Order: sequence, then structure tokens, then C-alpha cells
Amino acid sequence: MASSINACAGVVYVPSHGSRSREAARLNYSSLKSPSFVVPALRPFRPAAPAPLPPARLATFPLIQAAWTRRASGEPKKNKKSWGQRVDKYMKPFILDINISRRYLHAKVVHRVTGKSVAVATTNARDLRFSLPSLVDEKACKVIANLLAERAKAADVFAVLYEPRRNEKLEGKLALILNTFLANDIALLKG
Repeated sequence: MASSINACAGVVYVPSHGSRSREAARLNYSSLKSPSFVVPALRPFRPAAPAPLPPARLATFPLIQAAWTRRASGEPKKNKKSWGQRVDKYMKPFILDINISRRYLHAKVVHRVTGKSVAVATTNARDLRFSLPSLVDEKACKVIANLLAERAKAADVFAVLYEPRRNEKLEGKLALILNTFLANDIALLKG
């Protein structure tokens, strides 16, 4: 036997084998037909806000007020870096960036925290563009490395970090630039 539901009043009657439940179901059905039945107004449930602490107790318990205003600290933070990753850029603040294209050589020393270029040397500069016979040969690599090392020393940089790009081999022009940079008493740190 199906249960009868009084949706308006919020009462559910489940009939059983007894006669009283049938009478209750009949009474409920007849009460719905009567014109004197009034549906009460439904209000949404809103939980009460916690009562604020008096000022005297706030001074003694400052952490309680902070807990109400902050997000729960038990939730894990996404993409949290390790201690080494967060501190590494301060322990090794300067990074060497070398770009070798078909037409030019670009090399610069960048401060990792601020992102500012400390020393820059390129074969596209006015003073080197017309004085070098070729802008990408081995002589140009040595000139760029020597010039960058001088400018880095003038900026009080004596150790830089070099991280090779993906699938980049330390050979040819790149190895020549790094070896000349090392020959000028600037240490290359391991990344």
C-alpha cells in the first residue's frame, strides 16, 4: 500500500494494517478538502551568527577573533613550493641567459628576484655591430662573453647560475661562451 503524503502541512502518514492509520489518512484527506484549512507561510532556515565577544574578552583572546575572520587553515594549499624552491632564488640570485640566433648573440645576467637585467651584451649593439666581421662566429662569442663578464664584475656579480634549456647541449658556441665567462673569474653555479 502506498504512503499518503500531505505536502502542504508537511505530515507523512504511512498506513499499516490497523484501522487507526486508515482513519488518520482519511481525516487528513478530508481536512485538506475543507475550506477552513490554511497553509502556513514557509520561511527558509538561516543559522544564527555567533555572538561577538565583549571587548574585554577580545583583548585576552586575540586568536579567537582571527579564527572567525580567516579561512580554515586546515585546508591544503594548492601548488605549494618546497622550502628549497622558495629560498633558492635568494641564495643564487643571478642567472645567466644566453640566446644564440642565426643573426645575433644575446647574453645577459638577470637578478632572479626583481627580474632586472644587471649586465647585458649583444652583437646587435651599435658599438659591436659594425666592428665585428661576423656577428655569430667564434670570435663574436668570445667578445660577448668578455664584455658581459666585465659588466657583471662592475655590478659586483661574481657568481651566476646557468640552467640550460630543454634539449640544449653544452657544446659549440654555447660552450665557448661559458668557458670564456669562466676564464674571466666568474663562477657558474649548478642549477
